[in-house]
Amino acid sequence: MTAMRSLILAAILGALAIGAAAVFVLTRTPAPVQQSELATPANPAVDNDVLVTTPAPSFDIVRIDPAGTAVIAGRGVPEWTLRILADGQSIAETEIDDRGEWVIILNDPLPAGSIELSLEMESGRGEVIRSEQTVLVSIPASRDEIPLVVITRPGEASEVRQGPMTGVATGPLALETVDYDDSGAVIFAGRATPGSRVRIFANGAIVGETSANPEGRWSLRAAETLAPGIYDLQIDMLSVDGEVEAVIALPFERVAPEDVQLGEGRVIVQPGNSLWRIARRVYGEGLRYTVIYRANQDQIRDPDLIYPGQVFSTPSQGDIPEDEAEGG
Repeated sequence: MTAMRSLILAAILGALAIGAAAVFVLTRTPAPVQQSELATPANPAVDNDVLVTTPAPSFDIVRIDPAGTAVIAGRGVPEWTLRILADGQSIAETEIDDRGEWVIILNDPLPAGSIELSLEMESGRGEVIRSEQTVLVSIPASRDEIPLVVITRPGEASEVRQGPMTGVATGPLALETVDYDDSGAVIFAGRATPGSRVRIFANGAIVGETSANPEGRWSLRAAETLAPGIYDLQIDMLSVDGEVEAVIALPFERVAPEDVQLGEGRVIVQPGNSLWRIARRVYGEGLRYTVIYRANQDQIRDPDLIYPGQVFSTPSQGDIPEDEAEGG
């Protein structure tokens, strides 16, 4: 498994005791989605030699218990074969039914640690199409808490589907993730009462407004005019009558687009964690939070006060000096 995937999952877990909490999420680029062939006489489902894009398979439900067994369901092309891939290797397959739906129950527990799940479907003629979505799973070695499940898709906010306490919340309103897209624009995402409006302010100025979907999920891409800097972020949930029903307030740092530079060993700070918890997940020991702190001293003014939106470097195990590796 890659260090990047471990960091994404490890850093989302836990909660901050002092100041702004921090969870880490990376923007990822999944495997390309393949397209179907040009129409031919042997392909009567396609008319007049038109190039048709076959929909990629998708996840609808991913439920994993602490033991690692799972129920996973989604959609695809009817009568194609659907496979679930764990770190690129097939672990289960089934046939998609005539309604384009599939369900797989994993009775053999997934291993503890960080796992990347994706989908692959194959037609009877050998066409193979990969999913655009990637599901990142973190299962604690202790098997004593609900595994973290995060769904990612290119150009969209990461979506926390399951896990221990993440993000910040006031009643039904929650801010779960902060991402940057390929252009460096900020994407906020979370939960709210289905159908309610969600409005975001930065230093009192409106950033944007959106609505929660029927599942209670919302996301908002901030205007590119949001200049780099630290802001007092306020998120309001409004009823259909325009009454404010819940408010979240927290600090946020908008990084300059040219400084995002996501990749191996780079993480975006989110609401929901602390350096101690991150170090415990990444390096196996909370005392090693000093490794992350020292690698980012230019950004971290106080180890107990880190801001959602910051982008940190996290040295790999091989790059940690011996005295720091021992917790010194």
